[in-house]
Amino acid sequence: MKAGVHAAIAAAFLLGAICIPQFAQTPDGRNATASKQPLAWFAQSGNWRNEGVIYLDHSLNARLHTVPLQAVHLGDGFWAARRRVVTERGLPLMLAALEAHGVIDNFRRLSGRKNVPRKGPLSSDADLYGWIEAASWAIASNETPAANKMELQNEVDSLISDIVAAQDPSGYLNTYFVGDKAHQRFTDLPHSYESYCLAHLIDAGIAYFRATGNRSLLDVAFRFADYLVNNFGPTKRPLIAAHPDLEMALVELYRTTGQSKYLEFTQYLFSGIERDRLKLRDADVRYSFSVRPFTSHTELEGPPVTALYAAAGATDYFAESGDPAYKKTLDALWTDLTMRKISITGGVGSPGEGLGDAFESPHQPASATACTAIPNVMWNFRMLTLTGEARYADLLERALYNGANSGMSLSGTSYCDRNPAASNGERWRNGANEGACCGLALQRLFQVLPDYIYALSRDGIYVTLYHNSELDWHLEDGSGIQLLQATNYPWGGDVQLTVNPQRTANFVVYLRWPGWAPSVNLAVNGVPIPLSNSQRGTYVPISRAWKHGDTIQLSFPLQPLIMAANPRLASLYGRGALMRGPLVYALEQTDQNNVSLSELFLRTRAPILTEWKREMLGGITVLKVPGYAAERNLGDEPLYEPLSASINRSRRAVLLTLIPYYATANRESTAMEVWIPIAPSDLIPTVFSPEGADPRRTALR
Repeated sequence: MKAGVHAAIAAAFLLGAICIPQFAQTPDGRNATASKQPLAWFAQSGNWRNEGVIYLDHSLNARLHTVPLQAVHLGDGFWAARRRVVTERGLPLMLAALEAHGVIDNFRRLSGRKNVPRKGPLSSDADLYGWIEAASWAIASNETPAANKMELQNEVDSLISDIVAAQDPSGYLNTYFVGDKAHQRFTDLPHSYESYCLAHLIDAGIAYFRATGNRSLLDVAFRFADYLVNNFGPTKRPLIAAHPDLEMALVELYRTTGQSKYLEFTQYLFSGIERDRLKLRDADVRYSFSVRPFTSHTELEGPPVTALYAAAGATDYFAESGDPAYKKTLDALWTDLTMRKISITGGVGSPGEGLGDAFESPHQPASATACTAIPNVMWNFRMLTLTGEARYADLLERALYNGANSGMSLSGTSYCDRNPAASNGERWRNGANEGACCGLALQRLFQVLPDYIYALSRDGIYVTLYHNSELDWHLEDGSGIQLLQATNYPWGGDVQLTVNPQRTANFVVYLRWPGWAPSVNLAVNGVPIPLSNSQRGTYVPISRAWKHGDTIQLSFPLQPLIMAANPRLASLYGRGALMRGPLVYALEQTDQNNVSLSELFLRTRAPILTEWKREMLGGITVLKVPGYAAERNLGDEPLYEPLSASINRSRRAVLLTLIPYYATANRESTAMEVWIPIAPSDLIPTVFSPEGADPRRTALR
């Protein structure tokens, strides 16, 4: 890069063209940044107990504020069971795998505690940090038994001692770039994973701090982050975050410490000014979403994981800065995702880990991974807190129940590196030894889920997810509130909420009417509340003077729906997928009475039955769907034939059995199908006469 151009960039940064916008004032008249106290004050005062998974109390552009994980008590139900296997099985198995693979020894060798060679890929430090983050949120959880909390905390404290001992006096910390490799630090930015490991270190330090008040790991992250800020920037060494987890982590570090340098550095990373100075190859540019200025993007492109994490981080940045260019870009990217590039399960991507073009969704090999559904959940959660709009909660819920949830087996012991829409029976989940990255991301997500159920606004409480639970916290004005939720969701559509304010008070309870629900019945203390269809897919506000013991009854009809893809998704044309509530369903060969999936067709104009199976796959509702089976093996039929012959082919009625998509691949290896071919006679209502009639005229009658 020419010196004059770089000097101009540096000058722009220093003069404010690349900076964070001025913060507004808090209600008491103080500057929002100045109102945040140093980290030591947080630790001494116990304010860490008030911080949610993302901390938005000082985020002036966030409509909703999170509650701390400790404020939500999760009752029995769908997610309680999933979280329990993470705590009891998943976390211990993953820690054992990290130990067996030498990931922990990589730190011990730097402190002199072990004399062993370094093992594992360049990203392996992040795996240990990811485990600590998941364990930290388990420690914070009200559902983790005291004995498990103590065991986890002892494990984390021991690991932190190894990490602290491994940190370089400069603040730098990476177990690969040491000794004779130290001179390579931050010299291969697209491939070194150094910023990726730092991001997960920051996340782990914040999580442990918010779970326990212990800042020992956060101090390690704080020193490494300062190393970065002090040595890189437009007037220093150039830096890009090839794996854009770092932007999200730095914003959260700003929220925790109140130090604006972390937010300013986040803006520098998003500015995309270093592409020329680094002389990046075209392949590296395609790989990293953050090489270009974030606000120059009009569509999601490149690897979906990096694109979605970049979008989540940019949403965090906008929540603090209010830069309208970021919001405009975020809206464009979200539209591109939801209208052109997302799978029905909420995952994103296509083979080769690329997003591909609009409406590019190959059917058979599709592999929208759990690792893409997870940042999709995180991004939509952040967009929800910005706006309070239920469309983000709807997508969050779909990605959570299907794309992310399918990534972990029901036993909590295996994880998948892809989530296919169809399978010939091949294995697509791996043990903890092989699936650390996806597995750790899922463990972290499941542990923080209680924090996604409720949120606060200036005028009341938002109820986003439906699950047996209790919120024990306070309103924005400081008055105490208890909210009790009882439901069998997602298997049943009835929800009852009991509102117990500390004293009778006027506020609003916002209830999400999911976009998938055609109708809803709502009542307060048994008195029906009329709703209009225009409120579907929104948060329904109930404003009144609430008193202790008031109840809200909410009921959604959980009608199975046959979904069709946009005709531009050519590979899915003529196929249908089943949904019931937020759950996507799938066929598994095991349940089809020895009829091959390739011989089955879906009937679209017959009633669908539901059946609760308590002993099946942890307890599920199955769908019994009318269909047809070909009388002859379709492999024996002609490759091409007249349309009339295809429509009038001999067939027999069968009943297809579908199970929730997340529960597939938990029995013996078997074929699976989400998008089922629709019977030709249902696609074309008029049966063609093989002789004597013009098929075009017949079809148009």
